[in-house]
Amino acid sequence: MSFENPLVERYASREMAELWGSQRKFSTWRKLWVALAGAEAELGLNVSPEQIAELRTHVDDIDFARAAELENRLRHDVMAHVHLLGELCPKARPIIHLGATSAYVTDNTDLILMREGLELVRSRLVGAIDALATFARRHRDLPCLGFTHFQPAQLTTVGKRATLWCFDLVLDLAELEHRLATLRCRGVKGTTGTQASFLALFAGDHAKVERLDQLVAEKMGFAASYSVTGQTYTRKVDSQVLDVLGGIAQSCHKFGTDLRLLAGRKELEEPFEKEQIGSSAMAYKRNPMRAERMCGLARFIISLTSSAAQTAATQWLERTLDDSANRRLTIPQSFLAADAVLRLYLNIVPGMVVYAEVIRRHVAEELPFMATENVLMAAVAAGADRQDVHERIRRHSIAAAAEVKEHGRPNDLIARLKGDSSFAKLNLDLLLDAKSFVGRAPEQVDRFIEAEVDPMRKRWPNLLNQQAEVQV
Repeated sequence: MSFENPLVERYASREMAELWGSQRKFSTWRKLWVALAGAEAELGLNVSPEQIAELRTHVDDIDFARAAELENRLRHDVMAHVHLLGELCPKARPIIHLGATSAYVTDNTDLILMREGLELVRSRLVGAIDALATFARRHRDLPCLGFTHFQPAQLTTVGKRATLWCFDLVLDLAELEHRLATLRCRGVKGTTGTQASFLALFAGDHAKVERLDQLVAEKMGFAASYSVTGQTYTRKVDSQVLDVLGGIAQSCHKFGTDLRLLAGRKELEEPFEKEQIGSSAMAYKRNPMRAERMCGLARFIISLTSSAAQTAATQWLERTLDDSANRRLTIPQSFLAADAVLRLYLNIVPGMVVYAEVIRRHVAEELPFMATENVLMAAVAAGADRQDVHERIRRHSIAAAAEVKEHGRPNDLIARLKGDSSFAKLNLDLLLDAKSFVGRAPEQVDRFIEAEVDPMRKRWPNLLNQQAEVQV
């Protein structure tokens, strides 16, 4: 058997795979030829309604074997499909591709498919944001250790940490929306972008050439086309679109990495199915397979952004063909992989498991050290000498740290402080209430959801409460 692309066979959705498949691509070429013929007819060229109807009848019935034969003979993919369509449409054959260059169908199709791909990615992104916000609300006030440098720092909450993951996706959604709003079609620009062939067809009538460009854009669902192009639209557009997907990948990698770290601490875990096997050798293991896959695919997407950037940077004058093979790989695969990582997000978050008791134990192990400043302030307020109390806390903290690090025993700092007469007036248990150390984390969760997520939910109510199945 020949190589099969894992993105298609294993990771991405059927919907995204079909979007970038041959049927959709070449059917779109034919739709573009229909649009061009229709616009030319509207502007007075000798293109009959019968010819347009014949073209429209054969938009989807593509003989791929015959197309391959023609391409093998002609060594030109677009002309192969021009000839193929001409065989099906003998009446329309003389006017197929009239005035156009190959980039008319190839570039406009890529832009159409990228637009649809971004819309599909957006739906997944909205679902992931919604799922994370729901998770954050549920655990808004569950204290947990915060980390800086992967060392225990001040407390935060499980819900607040989830808002950090969620906000990255909110920023990605804003970038995606911007790209969708500014994406245009290439339009009808001719061989080097000067529209010379169309100016000749319309006997020097500039207004009709401009109107032709606008009409085709509208027929293909765009408000406008790019004002200037060479033979191709600027490959800067591809780079910008893939940067959006790369940004989503960055966010997914961050989440996947954090989940793997927390799974190692047994605080948080991705869904683990009843008969799932974590390791072929170690039966007890519960490997974070989904998060690991997410990180692996995310790295792949990020790597493709540099390829798009280099392609944009190395184009020669009005057009060079070294972009073609590269774009056939990078653009579809970026979309397929982005679809895959977001589907993993939608599979993980709704079933994510929180081990609250483990989290509380970890907090209890570190909280005595974090509480020493509060103990110091409370002792001074009760009449103790600040410098004396500070020295006592320092000595007890060093001794307790030695118990933990050198002997592997529990943190006994609070027991040591309770045994010190300098702290006899204090209610140390009250001072160690973890919820008093999380600051405004619960309120920040509420405010974040209200400000950043709820407006999105109102805009796309049909995209909420999503889940996705993951193919192993």
